This record gives sequence, structure tokens and C-alpha cells, in this order.
Amino acid sequence: MKKIRVAGLGPGNPDYILPAVRKAAEDSDIIIGGRRNIESIKELLEGKEIKYIDSRLAELAEYMKQNRMKKITVIVSGDPGFYSMLNYLENVFGREELEVIPGISSVQYMFARLGMHWYDAFVSSLHGKEFNFTEKLNDYNKMGLLTDSKFTPQRIAGELFKNKQNDVKIFVGENLSYENEKIWEFFPENLYDFDYKFGINVVVLVK
Repeated sequence: MKKIRVAGLGPGNPDYILPAVRKAAEDSDIIIGGRRNIESIKELLEGKEIKYIDSRLAELAEYMKQNRMKKITVIVSGDPGFYSMLNYLENVFGREELEVIPGISSVQYMFARLGMHWYDAFVSSLHGKEFNFTEKLNDYNKMGLLTDSKFTPQRIAGELFKNKQNDVKIFVGENLSYENEKIWEFFPENLYDFDYKFGINVVVLVK
């Protein structure tokens, strides 16, 4: 049986896809990924069998088990080690059955665009969960957060404003790495009632 490759596509723009990821895609028999990710490398996928990731993960895992003699690559956004499908695949197949090819995460890209080091930052995701990030700011001077439709930049600002953490700078990176990329800078009082719907974004908080 062949190892299943899990490859990170980076922050979105194809310019940031690492050569090792492109090589893995070209060398695969089966490519598995979300529709947007598949679309971003479609020029590499001629003649490949394509499976889209949806909510039926158990069915997808069974399909992968039945095709272990083929070269399978699962493509994910950003870096596989940072809030991706890798955790699920580890649980199903075990680490020894996976070959992980890293990518540039959106948080890593955001800190780079801000010209900031981030080895001392707290980094997490707000996708589908809640945690007290305002309390975490007591222990960290920087924080990088993946947002979702529920935990918007405005809600983050509102929590900071409510906790009187009004001196925290909020950087919002919207559509990172694309031509319409925009990086905003706010204080909580300027953002919590800002009438604007951000595109896909990453938030960095700096005390």
C-alpha cells in the first residue's frame, strides 16, 4: 500500500503553492479536496480522478481504504498541521500511513504581511467553537485567529471593547494573497459596530 499524501496549498494564490505540492499533485492518481482548492490547481489535474470533500467523511475514508494501491493526495488550505483534515486522517489511518507536505498557513502569511515575528504569538481558530480569547491576551502580546461567519472581526472587537481592552490593535487581513487583498487596522471602538461584511479573513491582535 502507498502512503496517503496530505498537501497544503498555502493561503490561496497559486503563486504560494510550494513546488513539492505541485509535484505531488502531478504524480497522483487520485486528488481529494474541497472544490475551491481543486479549482486552484486544475491545470495540474488532467487525467486525475477527483473526489470532493464534503460532510460524508466516513464514506470518503472508506473510498480511500479501497484505493490504497493508487497514489492519493489530499489537498487542504494553508498548512496541513494547522486546523485541517489532517487530524481526521491521523485518527483513521495513523501517522505512519501519511506523508505530510507543508504549506504556508494564512496566519503565517498575515504576520509576514504585517512585518511581524510570530514565534511568541498565541494562534488558534474560532471555526465552530468559542474560547475566551480576551483572557488569553493576559498571557500573550500577540494573537492570530482564524475567524468564521459567527466569530466575525466585529464580534472580536465587541468582546475586547466589553472587557475594556481598548488599546489592543486589531489587524484584519481580508482575501489574503489574492489581487483584492486588503489589510485593515482598527481599535476595538472603531470596529465593533463597523457596517461592513469582510471576505475570508484572518485577525491579528497586538497589545
